[in-house]
Amino acid sequence: MDPSVANNPELIRLINQEKERVMANAMVSKLTSVCWDKCVTSSPGSKFSPSEHSCLTHCAKRYADMSTLILKSFQSKR
Repeated sequence: MDPSVANNPELIRLINQEKERVMANAMVSKLTSVCWDKCVTSSPGSKFSPSEHSCLTHCAKRYADMSTLILKSFQSKR
């Protein structure tokens, strides 16, 4: 690779943005899988039952909180 390309700030910024986008997509995918398996206990219809809705909401919040906590922990160790 051309060294001038590797040191290009715009290219580095775009690569970092793409990495963040990939990480966010992976998190959403994992969140969907984990919370779906935990909360949706019947065949899905046109809408979730109140208990499924509540479980999905709480699961998503807990998952997001834990992900944030883990990210902050890694950042503080840098």
